[in-house]
Amino acid sequence: MTAETLLWLTLAVPAAGTLGIWATGKVANLREGVTLVTAVALCVLVALLAEKVLGGARPALTLVKTLPDAPLHLAVEPLGMLFALIASFLWIINSIYSIGYMRGNKEAHQTRFYVCFAIAIASTMGIAFAGNLFTLFVFYEVLTLSTYPLVTHKGNNEAQRAGWIYLGILLGTSICLLLTAIIVTYVQVGTLDFRAGGILAGKAPDWLGALLLLLFMYGIGKAALMPIHPWLPAAMVAPTPVSALLHAVAVVKAGVFTVVKVIVYIFGVGYLAELPWTEWLVYVAGGTVLLASIVALTADNLKRRLAYSTISQLSYVIMAAALFTPVAIMGAVLHIAAHAFGKITLFFAAGSIYTAAHKTEVSQLDGIGRLMPWTMGAFAIGAVSMIGLPPSAGFISKWYILMGAMETEHVFAIVVLIVSTLLNAGYFLPVIYRAFFRAPPADARHGEAPLPIVIALTVTAAGTIVLFFLPDLPLALAEAVAQAATGSSPGAAPGSVK
Repeated sequence: MTAETLLWLTLAVPAAGTLGIWATGKVANLREGVTLVTAVALCVLVALLAEKVLGGARPALTLVKTLPDAPLHLAVEPLGMLFALIASFLWIINSIYSIGYMRGNKEAHQTRFYVCFAIAIASTMGIAFAGNLFTLFVFYEVLTLSTYPLVTHKGNNEAQRAGWIYLGILLGTSICLLLTAIIVTYVQVGTLDFRAGGILAGKAPDWLGALLLLLFMYGIGKAALMPIHPWLPAAMVAPTPVSALLHAVAVVKAGVFTVVKVIVYIFGVGYLAELPWTEWLVYVAGGTVLLASIVALTADNLKRRLAYSTISQLSYVIMAAALFTPVAIMGAVLHIAAHAFGKITLFFAAGSIYTAAHKTEVSQLDGIGRLMPWTMGAFAIGAVSMIGLPPSAGFISKWYILMGAMETEHVFAIVVLIVSTLLNAGYFLPVIYRAFFRAPPADARHGEAPLPIVIALTVTAAGTIVLFFLPDLPLALAEAVAQAATGSSPGAAPGSVK
């Protein structure tokens, strides 16, 4: 099978799976079977495509000819390849988890849930493999619209309010700011293609380049850079599998992925490093890291604490990318992967606690580690990764970010990394202490959540450790992205970035 055929199938398979899920919706076992088969098929296709990409292939495919020099076009590069690998693999695990969660909590509208989830994954593949800004924007908007019914899944007033916040901020920023930036780039440069080293150098005056950076960074609302972050905690009214989709599999990952892709392939780090009025991004991202961590420290609701933790962790990626060095870009790319596995584990654990014990507050978790050792053991592993301690994937990504900050001698970024790591420990370790070192209530009788939930969170927790000991694949892709950031051939051999 050619690389181009595999690329086309990464969109076609989840799209076909959407129809299959809808058609079998009245038979729960069959519907969920179609979901799992589709997820596994997509993951296999992406893995086969990754093998070709690591071998030097760069497949491309035009879907529809639309604007001159800006068709609906797919093209594979290392950053998108890593994003697609993460999303396709975690769809399998999230689907297993969803079966246990949706049935265990007797959730309504389960067919709609699985259909919208499949559409969201299809759009995520489109974002990952977008060959230009126009294509990325189209799939970016489809992702927003397809996840709106998931955010409002419960259908109550709180969910409806959260949905309007979600749509208002994400559509408002993308249409008013991101689309404006795309149009200005197209008019100024004559193309929207993603190219190694960027397309804006020498094509725009300094003031316009700086303005475009501002429009792009705040137009990409899914990256949750303060103050356009409120949609993320508001969306926590959704069922936990949706929270996992938002925080780990697709939505926020689409945000920080787009940030890194724009910096690497539209601006180019060489151009940005010389452009005036760009330093603000490091300070805004670093401020978001610290402020969100402080809010997380004060939150008693577990999902709210995790939501603000996500806002903080996303800005690690933005801050690293804003240092404009190859090593920091590698840290940004690696943190996308590390955060995906660590944060999905934490949300899986939160959902497991809710399903088995109907508890939502940190103050209610005394002794729960003795009653739910698998769940809370996985939570502890995810927390360690978010703090950035070995042996977890979070240690590797934060190490590269720190090396990038030290290379540029950026004192503020170094201080942010140190202080935020302490804050991360401050809001995660008390949860672990309560769970394992306090006695449970005398009337506590529950055990673990349903088996599919436990299987899923165990796999993702193991993944955070596996990525520490076997980081070769993400490292190879991250190095290729760093090479592209400097204008080097994206097919250069791994290991050449210094």
